[in-house]
This record gives sequence, C-alpha cells and structure tokens, in this order.
Amino acid sequence: MKLPHPLTGELFESPVPPGSGWPEDPAEAGTPVAHNPAEVVELARVDGLAEVDARVSVCGACPRLVAWREDVARVKRKSFADQPYWGRPIAGWGDTAPRIVIAGLAPAANGGNRTGRVFTGDRSGDWLFASLFRVGLANQPTSEHAGDGLRLRGARMIAAVRCAPPANKPTPGERDTCNPWFRRELELVLPSTKVIVCLGKFGFDVLLGALEGLGGVVPRPRAKFGHGVEYVVPVQGREVTVMGSFHPSQQNTFTGKLTEQMQDAVLTRAKVLGGL
Repeated sequence: MKLPHPLTGELFESPVPPGSGWPEDPAEAGTPVAHNPAEVVELARVDGLAEVDARVSVCGACPRLVAWREDVARVKRKSFADQPYWGRPIAGWGDTAPRIVIAGLAPAANGGNRTGRVFTGDRSGDWLFASLFRVGLANQPTSEHAGDGLRLRGARMIAAVRCAPPANKPTPGERDTCNPWFRRELELVLPSTKVIVCLGKFGFDVLLGALEGLGGVVPRPRAKFGHGVEYVVPVQGREVTVMGSFHPSQQNTFTGKLTEQMQDAVLTRAKVLGGL
C-alpha cells in the first residue's frame, strides 16, 4: 500500500523503490546493486561521491539487515503508521568537500530507516542537529525528513554500517561487509577533511581501521576512545585530527553522561580545527 510522504504528499511504497522520486534519493532504478560482500568490494571501486551514495543506498549484501530494515518499513511503528518508510541503506550526507566528517554507528530503525537521512527522525538526531545549529554547522536546528531544507556547513555525516540493525547491534561480519563503502567515501572526502568526529566507540574503531587501510599511521598502542580525545593521524600526505565524542543516544543524554555543553564543546573544537 502506498502512503503519502509527510513533506511532499507524494505516494510511496515501503520500502521505497530507487528512483521513484523520494526527496534526496541518490539512486536511480538502474543503479547497480551489491548482493554479497565481494560485490560490495567491486562496486565500491567507483569515482565520484554521488555514485558511491547511489550504490550504497541500494545495497543488499547483508541478508539479516535487509530482512530487518524491510520488515520494519512494512510493519512500521504505530506513531508513524501513516507514513511510507525509506527502508533502504542510508548514504552519507552533507557537504561534498567537508572540512569536518562526523562518523556514527548506523541508522535507527524508525529514524533514518524511516526518513531516508542519517541521524534524522529520532531523539539522537534531534540532539545532534540542535548542537550543530548552535555552533554554526547547520542552517536549522531540526532534521525531520530528507527534503526538509536542512543543510550542513562544511560538514558531512557517514555511518560505519548503512542499514538499521536489530537492537542497534550489527555483527562483526556486517560491519566488515559494509566497510568498503565507508572506506571509499572517506577516501573521496579526505582531500578536504581536517577533522573527524567519531560518535561512540564503534564509529571510532571503524574510522581508525579505515584510515589505516588508506595508508594512515594510527597511534600505537591503539588509541583509546573517550569524549573529547584527539589524535593526529598522518594519512595520504596530510594530517587529520580524529576526535571522540560520546554518542548522543538517550542512554547518554538522559543520564547526563553527555550534556549539551559537552556536545557543543566537541563540535566547536572541530569547527576551529577545521578552519570554519
């Protein structure tokens, strides 16, 4: 059954077929689809950020994640039962030549998996985008849905795993299968990137591994994650500062482990390091 998009009113199936007109959909009906890890490796070898985004957004290489994200899209949370769900992998989003990259874990089942944009439509996204707006890295304080007019200023968001995982916990195999997408996107934006903010330990570890895979000299012994930590990583003839930040999950924000002041301080520091 087709349902109206909450912003445009256009009718869509859940999950949304590529190229059907969903706002900010990077793919077309004929975009190549990866069906297994080997095909991810092959299809990630492509020039151009737009094509990487398109191929990411139709990936079907992890059977458990495909089944979960599509089941959530069809069944829907009761409060969103009148909306179509994106129900596909989430591409990176933001500036195509960023000074700041923000690396997270994975989209939420009823957040990015519903709206079609990373960190959008859930409490974590509400917290993060409000902070980005306060420090001047976003043009508005809310991120409700792809196509809502939000723009990032000198920043880009990417996720270590592009599909919403059950219980928000991808398996190591799913993480590794998705890694070529992450690494290729990172490689394409590295020439402009000065600082990378990692939201949580999972994103921090995947990011350091990706930098090492791109020839980066990561700290030895292995860098330890913490809120506000900074490490300078030489990579591809330049230096990139890697920062840690507690993830803006409700577990952290509701308990006071992560406050607005702490979040703003990390993003303000990233803005300074990024020369913005």
